[in-house]
Amino acid sequence: MAVTLCYDFGNTRLKMAVFDNDRLREIKVLPDGSPAAVEETLAAYRPEKSILSSVINHEAGTEALLASRTRFHHLSYQTRLAFTTPVGRPETIGADRLALASAAVHYFPGRHNLVIGLGTCVTYNFISRDHEFLGGAISPGLEMRLRSLNQFTAKLPLVPADSNVPLIGYDTATNIQTGVVMGMAQELDGFIRAYHEKFERLNVLLTGGDIVHLAPHLRCPVVTDPDLLFKGLFAISEANNPG
Repeated sequence: MAVTLCYDFGNTRLKMAVFDNDRLREIKVLPDGSPAAVEETLAAYRPEKSILSSVINHEAGTEALLASRTRFHHLSYQTRLAFTTPVGRPETIGADRLALASAAVHYFPGRHNLVIGLGTCVTYNFISRDHEFLGGAISPGLEMRLRSLNQFTAKLPLVPADSNVPLIGYDTATNIQTGVVMGMAQELDGFIRAYHEKFERLNVLLTGGDIVHLAPHLRCPVVTDPDLLFKGLFAISEANNPG
């Protein structure tokens, strides 16, 4: 059974997914992106292939280690993709956004796809039915919004995210939670409706760690998949690491 390790080095967490052939077996959170941490995963799973998507300044030795022990691919704008990127500066497109677009094209080909990633930032990623990644939008994520209210005011507390928020907050904490969670839900619904008005038969995919907090408050229909980024990474690995 061929094992592929897909590494996602994000701004908030560093994670890795284990695929047996094309089946997602498990997801692990890594303590850091050091060669030592990666070495532990290589010893534990003995993969044939690996792929790295990174939006941080990770150690160069990590890539060298993966390349020496596996058929390795580093996701970048130069990666062979199943879609085109007709934008002004394709090298500025985040690796995470390329992975999400790849998943959309792989699982929903020939459709207009809007992929919304709920991570440190909210990314709106539009891929046309002609398989062109045309861009989208970026806005602050849930945790960033909660922290900004605490950091840029004198007295507002830092409160945790919560999906069970009232329409009318009854104290400071619930006022913040309702404002941020319901405000984000309204933003998401607004973007989705605007895209639906412009593109027929639009497919909307929602992914990322904050699905649990936001999906219950959306009025627009969406397909939720918290593992969509890893599935996109695996599809890219198969295209760039054949055999």
